[in-house]
Amino acid sequence: MSVAVPVRIAMVAGEASGDLLASQLIQALQARLPDAVFFGVGGPKMLGRGFTAWHPLEKLAVRGYVEVLRHYREIAAIRRDLKRRLLADPPDVFIGVDAPDFNLSLEKVLKRHGVASVHYVSPSIWAWRGERIHSIGAAVSRVLALFPFETALYEKQGIPVTYVGHPLADMLPLEDGRHAARTLLGISQTTPVFALLPGSRQSELQYMAETFIETARRMHAQIPAAIFLAPLATRETRLLFEAALHRRRAKQLPIRLLFGHAHQAMMAADAVLVASGTATLEAALLKRPMAIVYKMAPLSYRMMRRMGYLPYVGLPNVLAGKFVVPEFIQDEATAENLAQALLNLYADKAACERIKSAFLEIHRQLRQNAAEKAADAVIACLPSTALRVDALAVAG
Repeated sequence: MSVAVPVRIAMVAGEASGDLLASQLIQALQARLPDAVFFGVGGPKMLGRGFTAWHPLEKLAVRGYVEVLRHYREIAAIRRDLKRRLLADPPDVFIGVDAPDFNLSLEKVLKRHGVASVHYVSPSIWAWRGERIHSIGAAVSRVLALFPFETALYEKQGIPVTYVGHPLADMLPLEDGRHAARTLLGISQTTPVFALLPGSRQSELQYMAETFIETARRMHAQIPAAIFLAPLATRETRLLFEAALHRRRAKQLPIRLLFGHAHQAMMAADAVLVASGTATLEAALLKRPMAIVYKMAPLSYRMMRRMGYLPYVGLPNVLAGKFVVPEFIQDEATAENLAQALLNLYADKAACERIKSAFLEIHRQLRQNAAEKAADAVIACLPSTALRVDALAVAG
């Protein structure tokens, strides 16, 4: 008597935002393929869905050329291990969730050996390094794009692509949750509140934590009643922020450290100071005025700046096609500049309403039931034999 083998799906996510995307995709796939097994590299949200992690996500959560070089041996060893194990016992499909510099080379090898490879989250070829589209085409069976303008880029090159929208737009409410968030956090509705989000990676905290703290110090001098919410994603990033508070002798500032609860912190805030990345999109979907900031190793910045195409780097501005909120990158990201930008936003209520209106339009465009669309696209890439055996497993 033959025994049906469940569908085997390998996944690699390289940072906290990828962990969220992947966990939602796993959930949608489990609804269609209840006996499927998932394994590879992932984080706590994926583990909560039954994912088996061969390596922890944190090992890949490094940004910037200089930072990657420092961790190159460890990252290369993880890639070699994945390649060896996946070629020895190929999955039915491989899903690389973002982390293109790591995933695309692995996807290319797997595709060459007959494994369907799906890349979930288009690399930012519209912003910089547009020549990557050719290596993407060689590596993937299909790209799952989060933003509507990305599909035309791939279709022009004959690369299979599906626009799925952004899962965060499905998850976050269209309406303003400020009142409920403040009630949950025990904050008066009239208190001036600012959220500080210096990043989810340890390298981001190393470059930006002190700047965020000094910004809060300057703002507190202007608005003594203000409080600051600083949600940190992991124990390691919290320790780094606490160490920065100690170095800056700023423990007397009214900065409330939160473990997680980033969405509640942003919803409760009058304005947000946020590191460039997925958190800027979250702030936009929560309709929050913000100032976007980013600092990295000087050499990494010089290399990346030469390859950029757009005048803005923050996702809210990219999606709007114009500067809706201010950006402060590298040398411009001073505590003085950041504090003034947030104070301006706090004072200008009319400007805040215009920002919220622009963000509501973006939210509606991105709300596409993304995890369900992504799951359908992944299943379409599975070999027919895999679907048959999974159906037999369910029937049995």
